[in-house]
Formats: sequence, C-alpha cells, structure tokens
Amino acid sequence: MKIRVSAVQYHLHTIKSFEEFANQCEHYIKTAQEYGSEFVLFPEFFTTQLLSIGNGQGSSLTINDLPSFTEQYLNLFKKLAEETGMHIIGGTHVLNRNNRLYNVAHLFYPDGRVEEQAKLHITPTEVDEWNMSAGASFKIFETDKGKIALLTCYDIEFPEIVRMAKAKGADVIFCPSCTDDRHGFHRVRYTSHARAIENQVYVVLTGTVGSLSTVDFMRANFGQAVVITPNDIPFPPKGLLVEGEINQDMIVTADLDLNLLYEVREKGSVTTWRDRRVDLYVDWEKHVEG
Repeated sequence: MKIRVSAVQYHLHTIKSFEEFANQCEHYIKTAQEYGSEFVLFPEFFTTQLLSIGNGQGSSLTINDLPSFTEQYLNLFKKLAEETGMHIIGGTHVLNRNNRLYNVAHLFYPDGRVEEQAKLHITPTEVDEWNMSAGASFKIFETDKGKIALLTCYDIEFPEIVRMAKAKGADVIFCPSCTDDRHGFHRVRYTSHARAIENQVYVVLTGTVGSLSTVDFMRANFGQAVVITPNDIPFPPKGLLVEGEINQDMIVTADLDLNLLYEVREKGSVTTWRDRRVDLYVDWEKHVEG
C-alpha cells in the first residue's frame, strides 16, 4: 500500500484579514491536490499569522487572542478536506480549554470529522512566554490508509512516545514543527531520523518559514519540509525521500510504501523493532492501551 503525502513549508508574513490566511492555505491545498496527494501536513503554530492582523487600532494581537479564531480555522479546514477528499493535518492551533492554553494538532478527515492531539511536551519558551499547558493523553488515528500519529515538534525528541506510537500500530508519524534557529531545527531533524530508525516508521516533518515582525516569538523561523525513512536498502541511503529548500515558500511531495516498512521489519539489514531487549527495558506493546 502506498500513501502520497505533501508537506507545506508555510511562509509566515503579515496579513490584514482572515481571508488572506484562508487564500494562502487554499493555495497549498490545491497544489497538493494537483499532485494527487492523500495527506497534507501544515506546520506547528502557522495560525499565529492571524495575530499579525492586529486589533484594528494599531496594536498587535497576543497568543491569548489566537483561540478567538478557532471557529473560522476549523470551518476552513473542514471545508477544504471535504472538497478535496484529502486528509489534512492542519498544523497546530492554540485552544483555550478551562482558561488554559494548549497547542493542538488537528486532523481533518474527508468526511468532515476532526480529531485532535495536544502537544505533550512543552518547551521552556512555550511555558515561560506563552503559559502553555501540556496535553494529557495520546492516541493513534485510524485512516483508510492505516494508522498514523501526530507528534508536534518537541514531542519527537522523546523516544518513549514514538515507541508507544509504533506499539499502537502507527506506521507514519506526522510532525508539525516550528523552530526559530538552526539549533532548534537540527534538534528536531536529527531526532526525527533517530525515531524512524529505532521504530522502522516514516516521519513526515515540516516547519514554518518567513517571519512575523509584529508577533512576539514568531519573528524568526528556520524551516524545511522532509519525508524521512528508515536507513535500509529499500530506501534512499540517507533516509530521505524528499526535502525542501531551506526557508523557501514551497511544498514537497512523496509516496510512502508501507509494504517496504513491513519487509524491513521482518528481514532488513537491521531489525531494530524486533530486536528490542524487552527483558531489560519496557515492552510498550504490553503497556499501551489498544
């Protein structure tokens, strides 16, 4: 079974209305549709572009204002998923739940369903500057192309959570990200490769590019979309199916062959999932919920 995926290097720039945001999103979606993609991934925090609209009185909006756009955001991406027949991972959007802010990834199904996965690991900046709270639960999402997981940026730097995703049956990890410099970018990039090798899964990763000159902590972005594979003979030697040009406004597309994953898990050059020493450390297949 093959899955065609696209990942958006979303260009952040100042806008004046929600309609501008909607038009930009639709542009990327229609581009992915022209490529025949079945899944499209947007980056983490890309909806912070809405804060650049301002309050109409010369002042910029803050992160606390972002949840006020939630209904418009949900309606837009539900409509796009239904119209195109694609699964859309709408990056992350900030929600206010019981007066606490959560950084939440959204999966929009072609049939109108919407699923959520809150970011589980919160960076010091998110806590100190934006008062973000960590999600409390983790789940795997069923699609007509198999099981997937949504892990946001910092989440991918923790091996345990991806072990759990694989133990629950996920073959593809979609990772929306947002990093402001090379250090952060390479932390996420290198650990994504590690997670693909450790668990013999695909990782689809993308980040924001451009800048929002009026939005605090979104003034600098360093991003690149990439589709990462295990490092074994059926795959490219560097474990890269495709990658974008760093910090450019663009979209990348690739086909994920799930059968190749199943083959290397059984008889690859290395069989990292099968060869786990569960006599020495946790066997997540026995500790996760069904």
